[in-house]
Amino acid sequence: MTRSPRAVRALVTTLAALLTATAAAAPARATPGPKAPRDFVTLHSVDPTILHEIRYVTPHNFVGERIDGYRQPLCILTRPAAEALRAAQRRLLPQGYSLKVYDCYRPQRAVDHFVRWAEDLDDQTMKAEFYPNVDKTRLFADGYIAEKSGHSRGSTVDLTLVKLPAHPTRPYRPGEPLTPCFAPRDERFPDNSVDMGTGYDCFDTLSHTLDPRITGEQRANRMLLKNTLEDLGFVNLAEEWWHYTFKPEAYPDTYFDFPVARSSLAGHRWTALPTDAPSAIGYSPARVR
Repeated sequence: MTRSPRAVRALVTTLAALLTATAAAAPARATPGPKAPRDFVTLHSVDPTILHEIRYVTPHNFVGERIDGYRQPLCILTRPAAEALRAAQRRLLPQGYSLKVYDCYRPQRAVDHFVRWAEDLDDQTMKAEFYPNVDKTRLFADGYIAEKSGHSRGSTVDLTLVKLPAHPTRPYRPGEPLTPCFAPRDERFPDNSVDMGTGYDCFDTLSHTLDPRITGEQRANRMLLKNTLEDLGFVNLAEEWWHYTFKPEAYPDTYFDFPVARSSLAGHRWTALPTDAPSAIGYSPARVR
């Protein structure tokens, strides 16, 4: 039977409407997030004795809020870096110390969060503690903030030492009075770590590992951390006493963006960013936080 052109057009229109309605009624499927390569691990799975205080999952940081991409208080690292920290811990425990990590792998979305915050000159909520002597307009030029971070490659860690037995650090209460991060130990925000002369993430030249103004016990503490880690393959960032990168890096040219979460380690798919992405104005390659 031959259908008229009008009948054919009507049939096509009806079928198109049915297909549209079926697609609209179908449940939305969640897009799987990026995954870490298989050689990324949680530090706790390699050495459960190393203490954790993952700052960026809390509001106690220079931004003043939980940072994008930090879904759980985990330290995720490449396995070689994690195993080197285990070796360092085995050397420190008999001396009465433990390592404590503040930050490990950092997703690119977290770095992007830092950049957005740095560009918002009106947001100075945490200035009194973390950068009291630094004008926020200088954060890029002075190297405190950059559009890329070595942490995103998976072999960099921010850490300190804790004298054993460890006592818990009280939680930060948003809105509480702030004290400069370089104030005397008994005046700045409490931390169960040994006295390193400044708090963690202190944007000040006193944070330079070998700053000559840091002497006595404070310098001895920095040197104990530095000598222990460097003997096992870590390299310190001279401007930050807490910042160390295990060499050779497993992914020296790759910046990952999977979230800090156990679910990120459940497979081998990952999202990497190109190494030729533009850097921030005034950023110095020698200073990659």
